[in-house]
Amino acid sequence: MLIVVAVALGIFLIVTAPQAAAGSVQNVGNILYDAAQSMSTFFTSLV
Repeated sequence: MLIVVAVALGIFLIVTAPQAAAGSVQNVGNILYDAAQSMSTFFTSLV
């Protein structure tokens, strides 16, 4: 049920404020990229 609400909210935001929605997606992408890079550095340091 929570997933349905999140998807509906995402569609609503894309329709009503596409620039803000794109910025949010870009920010989440950057956060995930930074997290993956940090984990890679951590595991590389262990070896």
